[in-house]
Amino acid sequence: MTDRGTDRGTDRGTDRDFEVFRDAHGIPHLRASDEPSLLHAQGRTTALDRAWQLEVERHRSQGSTAAFLGPEAVDWDVFARRVRLDDTARRCFEALDADTAAWVRAYVDGVNEGLPLGAARDPRFADTGLVPTPWEPWVPLGIWLSAHILFAGFPTKLWRERVARVLGEEAVDLFATDGPGTSGSNGWLVPGDRTATGAAIIAGDPHRFIEDPGIYQQIRLSCPEYDVVGIAVPGVPGLAHFGHTGSAAWAITNAMADYHDLYTEELHRAGEDGPGCTVTARGADGTPEPVARHTETIAVRGAEDVTVEVLETARGPVVVRAGEDGATADLSLRYPPRVRADLGFAVLPALLRARTVGDIDRALDGWAEPVNVVHAADTEGGLLHRVAGAVPLRDPAGRLRPVPGWDPRYAWQGWAETTEEPVQGFAVMANARGIASPFGVEFAPPHRANRIRELLSGSADWTAPDMAGVHRDTHLASAAPLLALLPDLDGLSPEAAALRDRLLGWDRHMAADCTEATLFAAFRTAVTRRIAADPVFAGLAGPPTGPSVLHAWQFLVPKTGYALEGLLTTHLLPELDRPAHVRAALEETAKATAGTPDTPWSEVHRLAPWQAVPDPEATWPGLGGDHDCVNATSSVPGVTDLTARASAARYVWDLARREDSLWVVPLGADGVPGTPHHRDQLPLWAQGALVPVVTDWNQLTKEYA
Repeated sequence: MTDRGTDRGTDRGTDRDFEVFRDAHGIPHLRASDEPSLLHAQGRTTALDRAWQLEVERHRSQGSTAAFLGPEAVDWDVFARRVRLDDTARRCFEALDADTAAWVRAYVDGVNEGLPLGAARDPRFADTGLVPTPWEPWVPLGIWLSAHILFAGFPTKLWRERVARVLGEEAVDLFATDGPGTSGSNGWLVPGDRTATGAAIIAGDPHRFIEDPGIYQQIRLSCPEYDVVGIAVPGVPGLAHFGHTGSAAWAITNAMADYHDLYTEELHRAGEDGPGCTVTARGADGTPEPVARHTETIAVRGAEDVTVEVLETARGPVVVRAGEDGATADLSLRYPPRVRADLGFAVLPALLRARTVGDIDRALDGWAEPVNVVHAADTEGGLLHRVAGAVPLRDPAGRLRPVPGWDPRYAWQGWAETTEEPVQGFAVMANARGIASPFGVEFAPPHRANRIRELLSGSADWTAPDMAGVHRDTHLASAAPLLALLPDLDGLSPEAAALRDRLLGWDRHMAADCTEATLFAAFRTAVTRRIAADPVFAGLAGPPTGPSVLHAWQFLVPKTGYALEGLLTTHLLPELDRPAHVRAALEETAKATAGTPDTPWSEVHRLAPWQAVPDPEATWPGLGGDHDCVNATSSVPGVTDLTARASAARYVWDLARREDSLWVVPLGADGVPGTPHHRDQLPLWAQGALVPVVTDWNQLTKEYA
């Protein structure tokens, strides 16, 4: 492993003209003589800092990670091949206008220059035998697709189908919690009449699975056309989600829209498997439709190669195969980028050039994937709260569950007009119902959004540093329905009665040092497991079906834990004896904790990030918060108190003075383990602290002459 400092000086070997500066946390600030040089610098610097991460993400998008990660990565690779991520990325790139394509190529050229240098810094390349190879120009689009292919939550449709089959049609949304899933976020916009400076503040945090290296990159991009600070996705040029241009700023959350459909297909094969095999699907008029078919080979480190049959009907790629992993039907996936050959990448350079809210709004008219809720503000007092992205118009049944591919009733009929709302008072986005309601099925419970509004209403002179207190808030409103059942329980043992009193006296904050939070989590786990084991749910208790990549949406115990609030209050399932389960769980928890020292929540609620190559010696901090807190550190009720999903970044954009803005990421700016900036922000992030956004070039350390 070598330090970045061994590769500093002029940018020899290219005709690009750029400089790289770093702040005290190693965050890159890039300055170039023109935009192509700046994009080249972004790609090169990202590759130098995060070569391992970039190559892992490239291989994930191409379905080739098993070649260096081994058999455990095969399932993802099979899914990536079947859903045609790389081919869709290539199609989207080829459909770009010439200027945007050149913009992306400049970034990729920089990545290709920096990869060998970055790989030399990181021992994981040698440990796994991975050798970086030059990127094709569409790789950034593939990385974007790979990161968001599951955002629309189409695997939930498999679960709803199962629920309807077991419990009846009226129960199809019984488990709608709108739970954590794979994505979420908080975001809030405080208008100037509620701030100390008279200018707006935008703040929030995207909730994603925490990975090492981190999935977001703090960066500054400066050239004669613009000077923008923001949070990038490594491997993708520009700043798609969070940025501050000096006079305007924007941020997004997941809109929780439903824009991917699963279609049941009737497939028919003719001939033996091999070049002569043909496949057809049942068409709308009953006649066979041709199905595109080919095979691909996945290389597997330490094991035999795996052959994958790739099928694509007129609806889309076949991602679930009948007879595999318990699946009873072939299912194709229809998703907008595959249909439209468009991810919205032409928006990215336009955002960097934005000077006003109007500029941001016009740019986002071209956004496609994923569907987001957007906040924006500018120094002239402009405010924006809108939805951006491509949502198909189709029969509502397609939003809920798989629908027959041969029935024209379920065909897509164009694209929905996105919605916008005026900003009146505080604008809050936290994945709950609201501005995006017309486009989704399951949304987050209102607790985070309501709590943010409550906190913001407590002052009319907010400052950027004040926002950290909102980020840190640990109040758990979703505990109320479960705690409400405790006062009416009778016949309790003395230990259970004492536990009940402690829980009823608890302030309902999942604070890091709170022992009652630990007791509540243990009690919630016991309730979750007992309700999931009730005979009424016996038909849902079996193993998930379909590819293992889709299993996380189909396990009964986690689904019960996330939907617990609704299951405790629904009028459905009158045979479910909730008080009995709660009483038994309280006794169980009291017995398990009797005579043991009180345990702070942070001792059991520890970070457990994903690593492509796990480090068994790594230690990770304990955290406060929980999945329905503003500080959304998601455990899996009924399964584990560890958290793998939390704030993947936190930001505060100050429109009065950009240099008063703040940000933080879970790990650090450098993707190489053991380097000074690999995890230097982790303690600050764990405590809910933020670091300054430095904008004065004189306060930065120059690395390129």
